[in-house]
Amino acid sequence: MLRRQCASLRPFYIKSRYTGTRGLRNTSISFFTSNLRCSGAGAAAVDSIPQAKETHTWNTDTKAERLPPVSISAPITIYPPPHVTEYKPLPALTPSRLLKVYSELSKARLTFLNVLTAMAGVALCPLPTTVPVLLATALGTTLCSASANAINQLIEAPFDAQMPRTRNRPLVRRIITPFHAAGFATVTGIAGPVILWTFVNPITASLGAFNIILYAGVYTPLKRISVANTWVGAVVGGIPGIMGWTACNGHLWPSAISPIEYVPPPFLLDYAVPLTEAADNPLSALALFLLLFSWQFPHFNAIARMVRTSYAQGGYRMLSVTSPRKNTVVSLRHTLLLLPICSVLTPLAGLTTWAFAATSIVPNALLLRSAWRFWRRGGEKEARRLFHDSLWYLPVILVLMMVHKRGAEWKDRIVGQEEASKDVEVQ
Repeated sequence: MLRRQCASLRPFYIKSRYTGTRGLRNTSISFFTSNLRCSGAGAAAVDSIPQAKETHTWNTDTKAERLPPVSISAPITIYPPPHVTEYKPLPALTPSRLLKVYSELSKARLTFLNVLTAMAGVALCPLPTTVPVLLATALGTTLCSASANAINQLIEAPFDAQMPRTRNRPLVRRIITPFHAAGFATVTGIAGPVILWTFVNPITASLGAFNIILYAGVYTPLKRISVANTWVGAVVGGIPGIMGWTACNGHLWPSAISPIEYVPPPFLLDYAVPLTEAADNPLSALALFLLLFSWQFPHFNAIARMVRTSYAQGGYRMLSVTSPRKNTVVSLRHTLLLLPICSVLTPLAGLTTWAFAATSIVPNALLLRSAWRFWRRGGEKEARRLFHDSLWYLPVILVLMMVHKRGAEWKDRIVGQEEASKDVEVQ
């Protein structure tokens, strides 16, 4: 680093007279640029300046006030610094490191959540399935999610570099090239739907391909345009559960072979509803989708509140940035919607028994308490609490739905197995 020392700058004179509050009036300024002496690398440049005297004077009624001499020390920075000779090279992409990079490109946690909801759709569907279909659904959903997330990072790499929480992503650090990442996204984006089409069915494959387009082609660019991106992202989060439903050949639209049917509470009927009734009910698929759709808002809006500074730096149009109050209102609204979805719609569609309406009240009440506090105060502490509650809420609800699935009377099965084993012992 070089430092230029300039001294002996001749004093300049300022004399002024103010009248009222209208500002400066009748000001006299005299300054000199001669006898400027510098030391260091700037001496030659300063010597080339002609030694001239400039004077500008406006007459006033006051005396001039002499200001003390000024000494200027202006640093000059050389880049790169002299002590830096070379940058640290990137580590070689060994198979283990490459696998880690692919995991980061795929956003492994988000992909795992998508696969979890898809498997929940398979488990909750009353129609039979096979192990190969189950495995193919899991693999195809994983590849589709990996492709969508890789394309998302390709598009957002310049903006990820501006946010602390995303500046360590592989493309920002240039661990792999954009061409490499694009190849990974292309291969997984083709392989996922092909596997689903071949080993599952065309409807599930179409949903997987549609979700890639919706996430990478609509949601990602919309994040910098409109706050509606959150609602589009919620649709993306609800589709994997529907993919699990269609993987078992469940229908999404009413038809002659799969009409919309209702299963009222037992106390309103004099007979038990047979299991074959409302088995392939499109209303059940809608209930599962709405559960996943509404859950996205308390979960994501809490995250958006915690990282709203980063979103603002990256230029993203999120409710937590544009309207923090609406961000909390939307979270509370959809948390409230989860109550009728779990307590009314889900058992009414025959997806679960009516016992689920009672057991789901506790987790819904706990999540609602956090959403209410987030709405009342809107602070980062409340947002973090809501985020943590949303993490355990979804798996707990899905497990309760499987426990109370129609036809899966676990108590009867256990008692029946015990009685069967006693009969075998007696014989």
